[in-house]
Amino acid sequence: MSEVKLAAETRTEFGKGAARRIRRANQVPGVLYGHGSQPLHLTLPGHELLLALRTPNVLISLDIDGKTNELAIPKAVQRDPLKGFLEHVDLLLVKRGEKVNVEIPVQTEGELAPGGNLLEHVLNALPVEAEATHIPESVSVSVEGLEAGASVLAKDITLPKGVTLAVEEDAVVLQVLAAQAEEPAAEGDEAAEEAAEA
Repeated sequence: MSEVKLAAETRTEFGKGAARRIRRANQVPGVLYGHGSQPLHLTLPGHELLLALRTPNVLISLDIDGKTNELAIPKAVQRDPLKGFLEHVDLLLVKRGEKVNVEIPVQTEGELAPGGNLLEHVLNALPVEAEATHIPESVSVSVEGLEAGASVLAKDITLPKGVTLAVEEDAVVLQVLAAQAEEPAAEGDEAAEEAAEA
């Protein structure tokens, strides 16, 4: 679990105009909330935040106004739909040793059984509960040799120590779909030809 340090400043200006000014200065408006405390409105460095958010569930150590340090994880990120730049970020305040509910990406390894079948990710991310400072970046699932109709359930996935499922054990995470075959139509044509010959 990587921890990224970011300098943040409290902000007192709100509204679209203030947000535009912040973004023009290559910064991102954000809000830090949690633990029943009043939401704290922040200005964060744009480039550093963008790099940090490349890691799912990154743990961010915030140096706020050079006075206080807080730990947070990203909860919601708004991006410009066309240009992709960060517009706003919601951060959840966490404490060391505290358990949090997050979603971690599911990665697959291995090859399906031959036959051109398709692997469907029913859940792209697995909801889990983990210690805030030990959130795994992802979980790996072997799909080696799986045949059409096979599925991987949440309970089948091996989780790191201290991480528990935050979803039904029988929830389908991955399933193997049969390849769309055109043979049945061909067989129908053959039957029609045989009938014509008879």
